[in-house]
Amino acid sequence: MKKHFWVCIALAVLALFPGCIKKSDDAIRVGIAGPMSGPDGHVGETATHAAQMAIDEWNERGGLLGKKIVSIIRDDEGKPEKATTVAQDLVDNKVDVVIGHLNSGCTIPASVIYDRAALPEITISSNTTVTERGMNKIFRICWRDDQQAAMDARFMREKLKLTKIAVLHNKTSYGEGLAADLKKFFTAAGGAVVMYQGVAKEELDFRTEISLIKSSGAEAIFWGGFYDQSGPFVSQLRQAGLNIPFVAGDANVDQNFINTAGANVENVYFSGAIDYLHLPAAKDFLDRYRKKYGTEGAYSIYGYASATIMLEAIQEAGTLDREKVAAVIHRKTFNTSIGPIAYDEHGDIKNAVLDMWTVKNGAFTAMH
Repeated sequence: MKKHFWVCIALAVLALFPGCIKKSDDAIRVGIAGPMSGPDGHVGETATHAAQMAIDEWNERGGLLGKKIVSIIRDDEGKPEKATTVAQDLVDNKVDVVIGHLNSGCTIPASVIYDRAALPEITISSNTTVTERGMNKIFRICWRDDQQAAMDARFMREKLKLTKIAVLHNKTSYGEGLAADLKKFFTAAGGAVVMYQGVAKEELDFRTEISLIKSSGAEAIFWGGFYDQSGPFVSQLRQAGLNIPFVAGDANVDQNFINTAGANVENVYFSGAIDYLHLPAAKDFLDRYRKKYGTEGAYSIYGYASATIMLEAIQEAGTLDREKVAAVIHRKTFNTSIGPIAYDEHGDIKNAVLDMWTVKNGAFTAMH
């Protein structure tokens, strides 16, 4: 009788606080992981905002599979060791799918944990290793480093007519991976890499490297790293009177680069995203994003597309069964804000499209 009495009391208390009652299937849980602080925080935050915007729009339309979609957002600070902690935390929080991470150095170790939990994941990471480990539930929303580096090498050899270049990187999976692929393709095209060097991810003083570049006879520089370092790097290059071309990857297409390097900076080129600013499919997204969050970042549209693909896959699967959700992503062509997206058996985008960018009149401009 006493046991029955206390059970009744407990149920009565819970009835007074219905928000405390959590069912295992009360919502669809989307884990969102990426840098929201630290040097890469700005690009990670804008991608997270976009993914959240997609979730909010689905909830406004009534949710998914008759359930509300909730996001569980975690900051990996752009650090691999933090990313694994974040990944385990998302698994422990019983997320159904994952959007993230941004940095390849974070995605690679974190994805091992997601794979062990059989979680479908869509990442904004370009290192070739990401999709080459036999995992069938990891997908990327962007191109691969080898695709990007091949385009960079062609641009530098055929467009800029360069024969000798210096290649520097920030010792991360993204930066070093892209730099290594660029070196391979540039030398295969008949060019010479006269300097190949890594610098610490936190380094902002490039005077020693600039002196070595000058003595190397390099006709241009390729940088594998992010905007937080390339802005000071280019600024210091120009102050030293070195006006040779500076070429880098997509992680440098951020307003902060222009703010640091100077609005009138010239002879800089970046490979990366297609010119989505002029894509009809992107217009509605850009209008909504700017109204809600202000100016978009380089990866905002990719965060939105990632969430859209994942939620549409769940809808078509009609279930949260992870095998079935991943199978839908593998077979379906998704109409997204960056155009049609279809995946191969590895989780790479079929027919990934990139553009070259430069800075004109204080703004990034696609080179068509």
